[in-house]
Amino acid sequence: MSPPLCLLFDSDGTLVDSEFLLAEVMEEILPAFGLPFSAQQYMEEFRGVRFLAIVLELEPRHQSLSDPQRDAMEAAMRDLMEARMREHLRPIVGMREALERLQNYPCGVVSNGPERKIRCAMESVDFTQHFGGNLFSAYTFGVWKPDPVLYLKAAEAMGYPAERCVVIDDAAVGVEAGLKAGMQVIHLNHFPDSEITPDGAIALLHAKDLPQAVARLAALLPA
Repeated sequence: MSPPLCLLFDSDGTLVDSEFLLAEVMEEILPAFGLPFSAQQYMEEFRGVRFLAIVLELEPRHQSLSDPQRDAMEAAMRDLMEARMREHLRPIVGMREALERLQNYPCGVVSNGPERKIRCAMESVDFTQHFGGNLFSAYTFGVWKPDPVLYLKAAEAMGYPAERCVVIDDAAVGVEAGLKAGMQVIHLNHFPDSEITPDGAIALLHAKDLPQAVARLAALLPA
């Protein structure tokens, strides 16, 4: 008998503590292309948002870029981010232990980032054994969170209906996508003083509590 639930994890900020690394990299790269930007701005305004969407939001505030400039900027950002991840990336506290306890569930990674970045992140923290080839990138499907289609495509590839999938995501765009997809959603809320978990999602403050939350959801499923 197959496990009752499929677990779909976001990557940045959920599995790996990469958000601050990305914020710092963007603080270095974007101003070099004429777009003033700070790490704090990323964390407060753009966390989890597609890179191009961030750039297109910033351009009217500062200056317009050509397509070749955007491509060069993204390439520079990706290269620097990969180097930083290889050297400095760490798992979210408690996530390694949580994944060990959840190993009987099929698990996938669903990210707004490119597949190369997802793979780099999983390799850097030695999480590849938990996910194998179940890495689902918005760049592959051409659809980005908060669009629910990304999570629905991942569920289809994993062979599970939406109602038997659990989204685990830290960012508002991912939580919204999971809820719109009709899935169970666990919001790993790292900023409870400033972020509100929306109705319909389960708020968790620590990754160590994930196995118990998943067990409760599994127990609620009809036989």
